[in-house]
Amino acid sequence: MADEINTTEAPVEAAAAPDAGAPRGGRGGRGRGGPGGGNNNRGGRDNRGGRDNRGRGGPGNDDGGEELIEKLVHINRVSKTVKGGKRFGFAALVVVGDGKGRVGFGHGKAREVPEAISKATAAAKKKMVRVPLREGRTLHHDGQGHFGAGLVTLRSAPAGTGIIAGGPMRAVFESLGVHDVVTKSVGTSNPYNMIRATFEALGDQTSPKAVAQRRGKKIADLLGRGGSQAAEAEAAAITE
Repeated sequence: MADEINTTEAPVEAAAAPDAGAPRGGRGGRGRGGPGGGNNNRGGRDNRGGRDNRGRGGPGNDDGGEELIEKLVHINRVSKTVKGGKRFGFAALVVVGDGKGRVGFGHGKAREVPEAISKATAAAKKKMVRVPLREGRTLHHDGQGHFGAGLVTLRSAPAGTGIIAGGPMRAVFESLGVHDVVTKSVGTSNPYNMIRATFEALGDQTSPKAVAQRRGKKIADLLGRGGSQAAEAEAAAITE
């Protein structure tokens, strides 16, 4: 009889064990339900991440939603010798433009190349300048720029000439939106000095429209053709 009682009680205990586990599972289910709500919270964090992305996209919105042309001109690696060995750093020179008459340059330093390029690009976007272009393809007049040991000469060119420039100067004109120009660099080949000399020459560019407004005259009079029909047509074609 004792054996029968034990045999009868064992299934009861076995049955009780799952029942006891069921409430724990239920509580666990409620506990997991909480994290399930947490999953919604994680979704909220993802949404917050989306807001962060929109925040990072803010600088792009400052540019009016325009797609900018970014040109990496030069990467320089430097090292510092310390007790444990060498520490390497990178310096990046970047040119940014919209291809429609606005261009800027900047440089950044960091331990990693991507971070240095990001810093240089951000600096270039902050220092963008507008340069007047003739017919949207070339410069209005010749110019010279000087910085340090670098001297550059810029000349306007007829349609079909192309960009006759090398190295850093080509990156500037491609970002600016110039299609026809002839340049010459004399002196140093340091990209930093060449870029600064080129921007100095571009800063001296003026359009007939700006000069006419400053002097209180008509554009046709400035062209030296006495207000002829050809001069008036050419003046009407000048937008900047």
